[in-house]
Amino acid sequence: MAKKTHVKVRLVPEAKPDSPFFYYVKKPAGGEKAKVKLSAKKYNPSTKKHEMFVEKKLPPHSK
Repeated sequence: MAKKTHVKVRLVPEAKPDSPFFYYVKKPAGGEKAKVKLSAKKYNPSTKKHEMFVEKKLPPHSK
């Protein structure tokens, strides 16, 4: 079985991490870019503004 080349991470607003809105993005699984935390300026519909979103861990799931 091949190794995964990307992992899924969740971007949440930097100012209010408990906001109901977030983005899912793909991030490289290996190399130098995998060690750097993602941050991007995205639109937040709950505040109706562009804000900085930062990477957080995915929430635990139930089986």
